Amino acid sequence: SVRTFGALLVTALATVAVTWTAPFSTSATAGSLGCGSGANGSAGYAYAGFQSNGVSSGVRATVAATRAASVQAGHAAAWIGVGGKSAGPKGETMWLQTGVAALPNTPLMVYAEITRPQSDPVFIPLLQNVQVGERHRLAVLEMNRRPGVWRVWVDGKPMTDPIVLSGSHRIWKPIATAESWNGGVQTCNGFGFRFDRVGVARSLGGSWKAFSPGYTFEDRGYAVRQLRPAPPGQRTLASDPVRAYAFDAASTAA
Repeated sequence: SVRTFGALLVTALATVAVTWTAPFSTSATAGSLGCGSGANGSAGYAYAGFQSNGVSSGVRATVAATRAASVQAGHAAAWIGVGGKSAGPKGETMWLQTGVAALPNTPLMVYAEITRPQSDPVFIPLLQNVQVGERHRLAVLEMNRRPGVWRVWVDGKPMTDPIVLSGSHRIWKPIATAESWNGGVQTCNGFGFRFDRVGVARSLGGSWKAFSPGYTFEDRGYAVRQLRPAPPGQRTLASDPVRAYAFDAASTAA
């Protein structure tokens, strides 16, 4: 169920009802609504991140905003998740994600989003007033001994009830990405997010290994920069707190 955090959250949810409306997709063609519009999703959406190169039972990452977001319309977010538009076992639209979201005139928040077949997405705020640089360990994980049943975890704690997504066991390649939607207007939302210690689950309930990227999402106006493993020729210190797999995703406009 949706957790209520008072008047600020009421305002945020009212904004979400308008700004969080289109699903992730990898098949749409580019449009003309602004930065990266439609290259990897519905019109007005843009992405900077990765899809895993293999199927797994979950995905985790430590996520933080590296700078204050500038969201004039729509939203910006950094999320990890599974599923997508027409990604169900019979072509249904179904997905589960958790991340850090920025909305116009609203502090950053940690959220979860659940989309079941033949149902509208359900947006669940989990933590409010998240600060720039504040790190949260996020995970979307299939439950031990319960294939096709998932939960969202934040900082080592389960934040949702078990979520049944029938037929979803071992069919999805997890995604870790930043996302922007321009709200249908000519604007380019600005953001910077870091994804650290990105991993995927080998089996139900965990057994984590480092994320290995497959497809890259890098729409016009947004970019990803691999941090760990370090690119060829770049040295790292043993004391460096950043751990593989790690990358930054950011807007590129000045």
